[in-house]
Amino acid sequence: MNIRRFALSSVAAASLIACSAAPERKDSTHADLIIRNGVIYDGSGGAPIRGDVAIRGDRVVQVGDLAQWKAGKVVDAQGLAVAPGFINMLSWATESLIQDGRALSDLKQGVTLEVMGEGSSMGPVNEAMRKEGQAQQSDIKYEITWKTLGGYLDFLVKKGISVNVASMIGAETARTYVLGPVDKVPTPDELKQMQDLVREAMNEGALGVGSALIYAPGTYAKTPEVTALVAAAAESGGGYISHMRSEGNTFLEALDELIGIGKATGAHVEVYHMKAAGKKNWPKMKQAIARIEQAQKEGVDVSANMYTYTAGATGLNATMPTWVQEGGLDTWIERLKDKKIRKKVIKEMRTPTDKWENLMIAAGSPSRVLLVGFKSDKLKPLTGKTLAEVAKMRHTSPEDTVIDLILEDHSPIGTVYFLMSEDNVKLGLSQPWVSLGSDEGGLAPEGPFLLSQPHPRAYGNFARFLGKYVRDEKVDTLPSAIHRLTSLPAKNWKLTDRGCLREGCFADVVVFDPATIADHATFDKPAQFATGVRDVFVNGEQVLKDGEPTDARPGQVVRGPGYKKAKRS
Repeated sequence: MNIRRFALSSVAAASLIACSAAPERKDSTHADLIIRNGVIYDGSGGAPIRGDVAIRGDRVVQVGDLAQWKAGKVVDAQGLAVAPGFINMLSWATESLIQDGRALSDLKQGVTLEVMGEGSSMGPVNEAMRKEGQAQQSDIKYEITWKTLGGYLDFLVKKGISVNVASMIGAETARTYVLGPVDKVPTPDELKQMQDLVREAMNEGALGVGSALIYAPGTYAKTPEVTALVAAAAESGGGYISHMRSEGNTFLEALDELIGIGKATGAHVEVYHMKAAGKKNWPKMKQAIARIEQAQKEGVDVSANMYTYTAGATGLNATMPTWVQEGGLDTWIERLKDKKIRKKVIKEMRTPTDKWENLMIAAGSPSRVLLVGFKSDKLKPLTGKTLAEVAKMRHTSPEDTVIDLILEDHSPIGTVYFLMSEDNVKLGLSQPWVSLGSDEGGLAPEGPFLLSQPHPRAYGNFARFLGKYVRDEKVDTLPSAIHRLTSLPAKNWKLTDRGCLREGCFADVVVFDPATIADHATFDKPAQFATGVRDVFVNGEQVLKDGEPTDARPGQVVRGPGYKKAKRS
């Protein structure tokens, strides 16, 4: 995910786009807050300047030498970097923010915007989806009182959150709303209903369509269906972001599908957590990068995001074919109880194929499959053990163990898979068009968050990028890295006045020490906060002071280009 330096002139222009519509400059030299003496990185990718940042209300009003300015509050940032707040392009804080609106694991890394919606989104919701959603809840319990995506986002803000939030509408969500979790091609009328749901979500502020074509029921959607949904989002400037059909054996073909959707719709398209999964597929990373760069030359607006680890995380559902999962969790469970179906599933789990993505085979061994999230109290003691260890304890095969655990837990079970090479992580992080996403929630080492074991990316992804990869391994310069955490995703997703530190930008600001920022989370002990971020401001209010939360809740919904003010529920 590293960046090859952007020319300052072009990046500065992009940053100006992201910070458009600045309010008229006032002559007053008084601000509510001044951050003084910092090394200011404005998000453009250009060289930093030493100076001050003045904030009035929720906006930056001036940047530079502001010695003559006065403020009600002054923060001294001597020797520290002052940058726009970081944008998490793949957040699963959908439920964690309901439990704890502080999003501490991200906040302590400088994240000020959580972008959700990988495949599924928290709205729209019909009655069947509401019942299923509540039935599948694990350690975090809540009532689903909203019906639309906009209603959910408004619910978070009303509840009180320390960070800003934004979301895609999930392609899987629109499909399930109309069709249910079944494998079928929609009729023209059903497809129109799905498109109308996308248009409604865009009106509510969705950034575009997010898909997860590797998992059931998202995988049941054929390319024309996905293209039609993206075209509906593109009508109002929305984009498309995808966990593609494959990150392994058919990685390049899946990438071609995404690029083709970009060509067909004219929308910005982006790869979620770009990776080449499985050792035999590692050489494909260079090929994928070459295809993306060729598409960019041909005028396709295509990019990617990544996390900074060689392991991914999902569920044990990613070890078995998607046909057995059709119809939803309860139907899947009932099928697995049938001895004939179980035998067929086990045979397919053991057989290499290009027809579906088998992450147990891609990991190479059950010892590289880590079990981290159980629903059942009885099974929670297995948290942190590998599939190989549990299979040995139970004297069963890895495949039988997977099925038995799913039946006993009545859930897919949170799972970490070690799939990627470190060389490919560094290669991906060195691309100028790659932004960052944690693919995790905003957590804290307390309460229900302690009942499961997260991937360390929840606590370390952004600090690891800036510390290990940028400072220590020099995969990018600091100005360029900050650009990719801020104004690059803001430009890609048309987030007006976000991701920048210029007059008129929203005052989302992080003050950190580039010399000491570091991640501490490990796979054995993931719930360890990153260090090096001192202060964070969201919409002009301080939410992190001297590394500790202030409990302020100024977070707002960041809405996409199609937003139309309307009553939401």
